[in-house]
Amino acid sequence: MYHSFLVPLVIFIFGACIGSFLNVCIYRLPLKKSIVFPGSACPKCGHKLSCFENIPIISYLFLKGRCSKCKTKISFIYPLVEILTALFALFLWIKFGLTISFFIYFIFVCALIVITFIDINYRIIPDVISLPGIVFGFISSFFLPNISWLDSLLGILLGGGILYIVTWGYYLATKKIGMGGGDIKLLAMIGSFLGWESIPFVIFISSLTGSLVGITYILIKKRGKNYKIPFGPFLAFGALVHLFFSDEILTIYYKLF
Repeated sequence: MYHSFLVPLVIFIFGACIGSFLNVCIYRLPLKKSIVFPGSACPKCGHKLSCFENIPIISYLFLKGRCSKCKTKISFIYPLVEILTALFALFLWIKFGLTISFFIYFIFVCALIVITFIDINYRIIPDVISLPGIVFGFISSFFLPNISWLDSLLGILLGGGILYIVTWGYYLATKKIGMGGGDIKLLAMIGSFLGWESIPFVIFISSLTGSLVGITYILIKKRGKNYKIPFGPFLAFGALVHLFFSDEILTIYYKLF
């Protein structure tokens, strides 16, 4: 009983600690700052955080969401990222156990989390994540039991190719850039990890959720129809749905049709 409780607890703590590092990446990568040096500090007053102030989730609660020195409010994004990373680590452990698939897909999920929050805040998807991600995803296909290197290669070509064609076609029709190159590279990265068969599903889910959220946001905030919604988070969401629920979705599909 004790052992069965200890393992998921360790996985959760491990995920939360990695989530703390992801917060550094989310904050510093768009600013082109080192993610290693200097150590974590309050962005307002420069107060360097002690070890106690760097404990994932717990420090935020203990400090009541404020810097211990200048009392500036700390964004809720920080504990949110830590909690999300911890939960995804736990979900991946439940699905794959402590296997090579767990570690590979955990890296994939971490990349999606960083990309999502950066795209929301800055409307960019850093090449420093997506391009190495494509390479790492392809190399990982040699170690993953569920996809082959050919599936991964075709996923890269299909993922990047489809969005490139759509973007180019939209530009020819409207003379406007509807989707950035970052989205194209992101879908190519997703294809490298999940294989070519995931691409239609990811595009469908991301387009559906993106349209629903975008229309709702425009109506509530009374934005113009030309207001741009970052598409990266919806691609990431589609990839996560496929990663965790593709088998169940296929089972339901076959039963229905």
